[in-house]
Amino acid sequence: MSGPDPVVRQMTMDDLPAVMEIERTTFPADAWSESMMRGELNDQPRTRHYVVACVGDAIVGYGGLAAAADQADIQTIAVLAGHRRSGIGAALMDALLAEAARRDTEAVFLEVRSDNEPAQAMYERFGFERLGVRRRYYEDGTDAITMVKKLDGRGDGA
Repeated sequence: MSGPDPVVRQMTMDDLPAVMEIERTTFPADAWSESMMRGELNDQPRTRHYVVACVGDAIVGYGGLAAAADQADIQTIAVLAGHRRSGIGAALMDALLAEAARRDTEAVFLEVRSDNEPAQAMYERFGFERLGVRRRYYEDGTDAITMVKKLDGRGDGA
């Protein structure tokens, strides 16, 4: 990885303009609306945990976790195109999995586009296993691959 390491911190409402720009450029066909993202942030910290990755003063990525009872779902992870393959996605995933472990969840689930092989490879490196396929899950008709990672339940992610 070249350049400075990203700083990952909790997302705030003030981060929404930058986050929404990344959302729209990363997911043009099925981007979340700003009101949807506000709703997610309004549920922090009760059932949600959203983080941003910053390089210098710029937000270059974000991710979100929904957690209830003993399971959690990675809601979203997005990294600006010019910062991909530089460890930002991994830093975001580390933060989300640490939060899932802190909340004593037993399993973390996610969906990933069937045509997004780099993301699938990253999730597999983190120990996610394929569960199944949701046919035509995305707005453009692309399938989603469902994946799960079992946590040890000790709250420390080890």
